[in-house]
Amino acid sequence: MLSGILKPLIFTFPRRPAAAATTVRTMGSSGESTQRMFQLKTDLLTGKSEWVVIEEEEEDKTTPKALLARTSYLDMLNDTRRNRAYRHAIDNAVSKPCHVLDIGAGTGLLSMMAARAMGLTDRKGDSSCSNGKVTACESYLPMVKLMRKVLRSNGMDGKIRLVNKRSDELEVGSDIHSRADILISEILDSELLGEGLIPTLQHAHDNLLVENPLTVPYRATTYGQLVECTYLRDMHDLVNREAELADGIRLVPSGTAGLLGIKKQQQFAMHCDALKDEIKLLSEPFKVFDFDFWRRPDSSRETEMHIKTTNDGTVHAIISWWLLQLDSVGTIFYSTEPNWIRCPDDVRELESSSDSCDNWCDHWKQSVWFPQSVDMTVLKDEEVHLHALHTETSISYDFKTLNEKRQVAHVDACTDNFQIALSPERNVLYGDSSWRFLMLNAIEKALCQRIDPLCLVADDSIFLAIAIARLSKSSNVIPLFPGLGKKGLQYLQKVCAANSFTMDRIESISKMDLLSTMQDSHQRKINLLVAEPFYYGNDNALPWQNLRFWKERTLLDSILSKDVLIMPCKGLLKVCAMYLPNLWRSRCCLKEVEGFDHSIVNTTLGACGDLPLTEESPFLPFYVWQCGETKILSETATVLEFDFSKPMSSCSGKTPIRFRESGMCHGFVLWIDWVMEAEDNTVLSTGPDNRNWKQAVNLLKKPVEVKEGDFSSTEIEAFFDRSNGEVILQHAFLVNQS
Repeated sequence: MLSGILKPLIFTFPRRPAAAATTVRTMGSSGESTQRMFQLKTDLLTGKSEWVVIEEEEEDKTTPKALLARTSYLDMLNDTRRNRAYRHAIDNAVSKPCHVLDIGAGTGLLSMMAARAMGLTDRKGDSSCSNGKVTACESYLPMVKLMRKVLRSNGMDGKIRLVNKRSDELEVGSDIHSRADILISEILDSELLGEGLIPTLQHAHDNLLVENPLTVPYRATTYGQLVECTYLRDMHDLVNREAELADGIRLVPSGTAGLLGIKKQQQFAMHCDALKDEIKLLSEPFKVFDFDFWRRPDSSRETEMHIKTTNDGTVHAIISWWLLQLDSVGTIFYSTEPNWIRCPDDVRELESSSDSCDNWCDHWKQSVWFPQSVDMTVLKDEEVHLHALHTETSISYDFKTLNEKRQVAHVDACTDNFQIALSPERNVLYGDSSWRFLMLNAIEKALCQRIDPLCLVADDSIFLAIAIARLSKSSNVIPLFPGLGKKGLQYLQKVCAANSFTMDRIESISKMDLLSTMQDSHQRKINLLVAEPFYYGNDNALPWQNLRFWKERTLLDSILSKDVLIMPCKGLLKVCAMYLPNLWRSRCCLKEVEGFDHSIVNTTLGACGDLPLTEESPFLPFYVWQCGETKILSETATVLEFDFSKPMSSCSGKTPIRFRESGMCHGFVLWIDWVMEAEDNTVLSTGPDNRNWKQAVNLLKKPVEVKEGDFSSTEIEAFFDRSNGEVILQHAFLVNQS
């Protein structure tokens, strides 16, 4: 029998706060300045964008909850190590009444810590008290509105001055009473510099702080390590991998490496612990740069290092992390190092005073930097000369061995402005022989059924556009390239000769023009409609947001031939139950955080674990293989089928899922398997066993222990709403009656 009540779990489609936003200040009738923010929101199912107006004065009506639900704020506030380290450092620094400035204040946690350390919570008064002041600076209006609620619920709204501006817009005498004695900040990303740490500190020291201020943190040090790892190589080396393939498709022909690939001179955030069994360490960790918060930093610096190798191998990447010293005397530290890395003696000594690093969190990962040379071999005990450079926002490296003849350092000189920057995961996919074989096999079978193909590539797949033009000399290809636009067509022009086709077989036309010109009954109809599906720039999409392909197919129905072949022909929404303890803990509801009530933020920040019965957990996109400890507990089942041979329609399904492992179930993982060719059941799976796709994770409010004799299965029911692209999921654990 059913042991619980079925509850709906609903997801909507707003963008992350990283999307474009514009803030406008206006004068009210009372003469006071008020704020209004325009947030760009994109519907990933249709590709259409709209501006959402967020008013400063209205607390709930104008702020869509999901603007913050898929950010890292909740994970960060669940990071006990981080919170405790900041509390101890702030308690030590704020030893007497003074002026504290908190830049990037978020929910106001650090500001409240400073106010408490100063004694502002123990007496009546407000933020203008001459004995001590805390000014919180936060530029993102939805977070400002949330911070006001947090301050109010903790009785701190009259003790902390909140300014809704960027810190470089603050002016002493108007926004803040005086220069601050202490700066508190947490504007760090996984690489350290990507959130604008250096320009923020420069402006603060020049305009907002007293001479020789105290700061929390005090210093940050970046470290690196040379590693060999096949998967990391595959993430950036499409040229050599493609050269080993015999399929004839050349996405990166000789002399054009700059046209397609990952961004050069950039670090990528990644949970490197997930690769610990595949990584061969080629050096000890080495220090790269120190960044002092207590003094004005330089915009850029360079350093030369001589690194002694510890193993024979090929340097595929540099893994980097940082160590944060939060206090001036060196007793409070926080590190983002991977658990498997053995730190240098001096770092280990420092870390001994902090908590264990064995705590998974998603807001700070390690960073991976890929060398331009993909075949730099080294021998044990060799000395590698490494040059490091930091700008205001990034750190990059350049190196060569003493024996330069052994280094293959072919760097393509192509620097066209229309370079297509792929994610590392898609770079892996495009060089994967199994994936290419599956796609080409399905395309060849489709082309065999068409004498004179008029093919529409409905997504941003440059691979499919090239493959069809190359494999069928009589085909005409219309690539819509909704995300790539002109860049996609310029790219095809550069690579067409190497792939044995000419651009006169590629038709450049917008979807609207296509619909208007092909409505004529005398015009040829599209007889082959294809997609991977892949939409450029939507790397953080949930699996069913790629059903945009189905939406496009529906809008184009009038110009499709009656016997049109559609690839993929079906989509199967798959689901399994999983053990996900680290991810579940990071997305738990907040209660007290270092003594301050944060329960009011849970719904807004997308909390999942320990939710009240009246609240529902959102679906979240994750690379499940990077989510710390994981284990699949159940069989995999199909809960929905999407038939692309017909226009888009709502659909529902129900299926039981049997558990094959005992353990604690933390939630369900969902993905789409794309049926590329029905006759031979050619299926492209994007499940948790495949590293190159994100899955949708729906976490339970409370973990459920599953084992033989108790909960042996669960019943899953799902509904897809074509009007808004939402998926609703219901579940109920079944009690074993035997």
